[in-house]
This record gives sequence, C-alpha cells and structure tokens, in this order.
Amino acid sequence: MAPQRRPQYTQENIDQQLQQIHLLDPSSSSENLEQLGPIIKQIHANRQQEVYLRNLQALIATKESEIERICTDNYQEFISSASTLFTVKSYTTNLREKITTLDASVSQVGRGLVEKKRALLQSKKTAANLDEAIDTLQACLKVLDVVNRIGELIQEGKYWSALRSLEDIQSLPSNSLSQTPFYQHLLSSLPSLRIQIQNAVTASMKQWLLEIRNVSGRVGKLALEAMELRTRKWKSRRERDPMLRLSRVGSAVEMVTQERSDTNVLDSEKLKVDFKPLYQCIHIYTTLDSIDDLRKSYQADRKAQSDLILPDPLPLASLVSLTQEICGFFIIESHVLETTGNFRSEREVEELWEALVARLSSAINASLTNDTDPDSFMRVKECLIGFIMTLESYSYATQSQHSLILTLFEKYAGLLEGQFSRRFDNIVLDDDHLPMQVTTLSERDSVLAVVWLSLSEQESLAKSVLPLSLPWSQGFYLCCQDIRNFIQKFYNFVDGVSQHHGNIDELLNKSLDRLLSNHISESISKCISSTSTLTQAAQIVSNLEHFEVACSELERSLTSLRSTQRGGAIRLSSSSFANTITRALNRVTGLIASKLDDFFDLAEYDWTPQTRDDTPSMYLYELVNWLTTVVDSLVIKEVYKDEAYRGAVGYIAECLMNFMIGPNVPAMNNGAISNVLVDIDFLEAEFTRIGRGHLNSVFAELRSMVSVVLNDTVHDYLIPQVRQTTYAVVRPKRLQTLLEKLARYGMTRRDASSREKGEKRRKEAEAVGRIFPGEKR
Repeated sequence: MAPQRRPQYTQENIDQQLQQIHLLDPSSSSENLEQLGPIIKQIHANRQQEVYLRNLQALIATKESEIERICTDNYQEFISSASTLFTVKSYTTNLREKITTLDASVSQVGRGLVEKKRALLQSKKTAANLDEAIDTLQACLKVLDVVNRIGELIQEGKYWSALRSLEDIQSLPSNSLSQTPFYQHLLSSLPSLRIQIQNAVTASMKQWLLEIRNVSGRVGKLALEAMELRTRKWKSRRERDPMLRLSRVGSAVEMVTQERSDTNVLDSEKLKVDFKPLYQCIHIYTTLDSIDDLRKSYQADRKAQSDLILPDPLPLASLVSLTQEICGFFIIESHVLETTGNFRSEREVEELWEALVARLSSAINASLTNDTDPDSFMRVKECLIGFIMTLESYSYATQSQHSLILTLFEKYAGLLEGQFSRRFDNIVLDDDHLPMQVTTLSERDSVLAVVWLSLSEQESLAKSVLPLSLPWSQGFYLCCQDIRNFIQKFYNFVDGVSQHHGNIDELLNKSLDRLLSNHISESISKCISSTSTLTQAAQIVSNLEHFEVACSELERSLTSLRSTQRGGAIRLSSSSFANTITRALNRVTGLIASKLDDFFDLAEYDWTPQTRDDTPSMYLYELVNWLTTVVDSLVIKEVYKDEAYRGAVGYIAECLMNFMIGPNVPAMNNGAISNVLVDIDFLEAEFTRIGRGHLNSVFAELRSMVSVVLNDTVHDYLIPQVRQTTYAVVRPKRLQTLLEKLARYGMTRRDASSREKGEKRRKEAEAVGRIFPGEKR
C-alpha cells in the first residue's frame, strides 16, 4: 500500500489562505479570533511541509549525483530530468521563500496574537480579581450593615433582635471572607457587643424598676379600692341573707357565691403596667447564660426599694399611702412570681414580705406608743384590715398583721374604756334624776330604740299617749346611748378580724363590767348620799332597776351578735346594781324616816294618863296619808315600793319602841302603853286597808312586849319554854327597860297600891335582866 501523500500547498494556495486571515473584523465589536486556530494549524502544517521540503532537497542533492551518474549514462534522459529538476528546484526555492515569508508573517501575527491573548488573559484575571474584590467588599458591607443594625436595634430597645443578629454573624457559612483579618477582628468584637446588649437591657430593666416603684402606690390604691368595693357588696349581701352572716370576705363561701369579674389592677382602664422590659431582660440573660446574675441583682434592687418604702419614724398621717405602696409592691411581685417561671422563688418574695411587715409593725407600735386617742388606733386598724384582706387574696401570709391588730386592739380597748369611763362619770354627775319627757312620736321612737327594756315595758311605752313621762331620767338614756357607742366602736375595731373571737368577747365582757360597775353603778352610788329629795332618790332606784334589765337584755343582744362571729356568750355582772339599789332604797327609807321624824316630833303623848284613849293619836292620820301618797307615787317597781313601805313601817315601829324604852321618857304607866297599842292597831288597820297587811309583822315585838306588861304575864315570860314559844320576838333587855319605867312610875306615886305595883315591876325587871345580862336593847 503506497504511503499517503501529504497535501501540496502551492503559492496560490498560501496567498489565498493569507488573504483569508482577518484577525479583526471592522464590522464586529469584538475580535474575530475564531479563524486563528485553523490558520495556526495551517502554519504549523506549512512548517512541517518546509521540513519535509528540506529533507526532500537533501534527498534531491543525494539523488543528483546519482542522477548525474545515471544521466551520464542516460544523458538525454538526464538533461530532461535535470531540466525538470531545475524547474522543481525553482519552484521549491520560490516555495521556500514564500514559506519563509509566510513564516515571518505568521510569526509576526502570532506574536501580536500572543500579546493580545496575554493582555486579554491579564484583563480577565484583573476582572476576576475585581469581581472577587467587589464580592468581598459587598460581603464585608453586609456584615458591617448587620453590625451597624445591631447598634440601631439596641437603641430601639430590640435587644432580642440584636442578639439574634449576632448569632447570624457567627453562623455565616465559611467563605473567603472567613479567613480575612477583617472577619477575625469582627468575631473578636462580638463579646463586647453582647456586653453592650446586656448593659442596654439591664439599663432598660433598671429604668423599669424605677417606673414600677413610682407606680406601686397607684397599683395598691386600685387594689385596696377593689377590695373595699368587694367588702361593701359582701356586707350588703350578708345583711340580706342570714345564712351568710358567718362568712367573711375571702372565705370559701364568699369566693364561691360572689358574682364578680376579677379586676386586674395591673392591666385596666385606669392603669397598665408593662412587664416587657423585665421579661425581655430575663430572656436576654437566659440566652447569655447569666440568669443567676440577673436574679441576684433583681432581688437586691427590690430589697433596696422595699427598704425605702417606710420612713423612720413613721408618720401615721401617711400610713394609708404607705400601705398602698406596700400593697402595690407585693402585687407586682406576685405577678412576677407567677409569670416568670423559675426566675423568682417564693422564698425570696416571702423574705421581702416578712422583713417589710415586721418593720411596719414595729413602726406602727412606735408611732402609737404615746397616743391616747382611740380614734388613732381605729384609723390604723381600718387601714390595716383592708391591706390584710387585699394581700390575703394574693396568698400572702398575714398572721403577724392579725397579731398586730389584736395587740393594737388591747391598747385601743383600754383607751376606749378610759374615754367612756370619764363620759359615764360626767353623765351620772350631771343627771338631774328627774323623769325624761318626750313630746313627739319621733322622740319616743328614737329613745326606745336606744335604751334596753323588757319586751312588755317596750310594748307598753310604745302604746302610751303623748306627751309621755318616761320611767327613767336623762342619765339612763345617755348611758345606754354611750354603751351602744362603746360596743359599736369596740366591735368596729375587730370587724374583719377572723381570729381570737373568744379573747375579744372576754375583753369586752370585762370592759363592760368595769364600766357598768365602777363608772355607772358606783358613780350613782356616790350621788345617792347627796340626794336630798325623795323623788330623786326614787328616780335613782328606777334608773338602777332599768340598768339591771338593760344588763340582761344587753347580754342577749351581745350573745346574738357574737354568735354571728363564732364568739362566746357575754355574761355581765349586775350584782353591783343590786347593791346600789339596796343603798338607794336605804336612802329612800332614810329620806322617808327623816320626814317621819317631823311627824313624830309633833307627837304629844301623855305617858302617865289616868284613862285609856279609844282613838289613835292625831299625827298618825297625817303620817299615814303622807306615807301612802308619797310611796305610791314613786315611779319604781312594786317590790321596791313594798321595800320602801317596809322600811317606813319599820322606822315607825322603831320610833314607837323608842318611846317605850328610850331615855327621853323616864317613866310611864299602863295607860300610856294602852294608848300606844291603840296607835299600833290603827296603823295595822291602815296598812291592811291599802293592801300592805303583810307589813304589820314589824309591830310583832312591840305588840308582844306590850301584851306581856298589860296582861301581867312576866312570870310566864321568865319560863324558858313559854318564852321561846310565845314571846320569842321580845328581847329581855327591852322588856326590862319598860318594866323599869313602870316601876319608876309606881314608886313615885303616893298611894300604897301604886307603890306596891311599882315594887313588883322593879323585881320583875331584875328577874328579866338576869336572863341575858349582857344583851343589848
């Protein structure tokens, strides 16, 4: 198989190809480099052809000598061949020159192309570097924009977004920028940005703490007002429904039965407290793993704020505003405790609460140390009870505050008792001891609504015709009024207090007993001795009667009242009034006796009459008439009237007895004794006529003693058995004195019979005197 011949390139072919080389197309905006490859390939092929031609020339030269030898042998053929060879050589030479020229042209064109290619490559490299630089700069700008935006977010208070942006920077994918010093410097600055965010959110929370300190008072005020409204509603409902009277505000019954929508004092129309700064700060610190630092800082700040609430000393005038601020402080703390998970512990809040209420209790006690006005204690109590009930609704422990109220209550009760004791003393001292008068229906009803009376007397007075003279004086009415005021003030203090009702009842019991005994009964007792008229003395007795009734009615009223509060029964001692009534009745008897003395001063007895009178002494008519008129007109109980009669009759009997045995009458005869017996018969008849016959027993000794003398039965009296059965009421000493007076009369007579009787009486007197020698008359 013949070898494949290489393609032959004639001059025409080369020229044609050279003409086709157009590196730049004037009509094109870009270089026409697509033809460069084929031309370079042709140039490369021409170069190979040149080498081939050179080899061919060498071969031709080798062959020429052979051809000359052959031509010598074959001259003509040689000449012909030589001519052909020269022709070929000529063409070869021309071809070589053209190839050389073409090679030079191609080399020149190639060098330009290479330079252009090199420039192009350099331009592309530069462009690539520029693109990379631009990309890098753009990446840097994005990062710097994020960093700048972090600052703006901090200023805008968007701390969480700022922190997220930092995280975005840290989480950028690894690229060429990641290895740059700029990026490394940026990463090294992130901790300072975190600190900046932390400081900014901390400053925001500090500002929030200042704001809530300023708003705590308003929060507490709204909460206290809501509790006051709730208390009023429940009180009204308890008054309508007796079944609820045992339940207080905050009890299970009240919480279940009340119909209300809870008012959130932290988010209402009047006030909105924004907790976002705190929540945001907790979130940021939690993300930065520094929540413990925030917790300690918050507790320290709140403790410092709680320490600043109470001034030293505590002005009682500002107690309301201070309790409002304390209330608001712990309502906010309760909300923080409920809404921040484990950020706050109950123990931390309890420590703040216990410390603050302890200081509050000490400050209140110190402020009230020298205060003697019960109203000051009442105002403090009213302030504290609303405070206690409000914070109880937020589950704060209030035992210490209840104890404080009870401590204050003991002081208050003492001051209240002192205040009312002076009032009662003045009321009794200023009382005129005259019946109280009412002229209108409203006056009567208002008085009856104040005093304590038995049901029957209440109904009787309510039906009486006006104008009306009441059976008590102004003093009794005013005392009842003040007793009611005392009880109201007493229980107003413990209204809302749910503990120690037994102690409260015992304290009230003792206070009322002291007031009634020491400052009403004793004060009345002091007035008795200075009472100069019988009507005033009787009015005092009537007042005391009604005080006794008032005590029993008051007991029932208080027991009923306390049963609604699970308290004990009230037992008031009325023995003091009973003793004072006895003294008052004695004063009545004394005044009656004083008047009776006037009648007895008018008595004109003939102690030695010759005959016995059949009619009583005239003074006794006036005496009985006066006595019945005066005693029956006294406005006192019938039993006390009877006591007055008994005292008067007893005094009459003593006066008559004194006539018989007293030193004013040295001697008398049987006629005088008979006349006294006529007077006794008259008195007994009169007392029986007015229905007081039972009082006649007071004359029993006098009548029995007179009968011993008039019946001449002294010898029987000397017999012990007879004396004990028949004459038990006759005292020997009195009988002896009467016998001595009879003996003295007989011995002064001139007739023997009378003197004999006188001696007999003397001996009888001696015999009677020997029975009980030391006995008093």
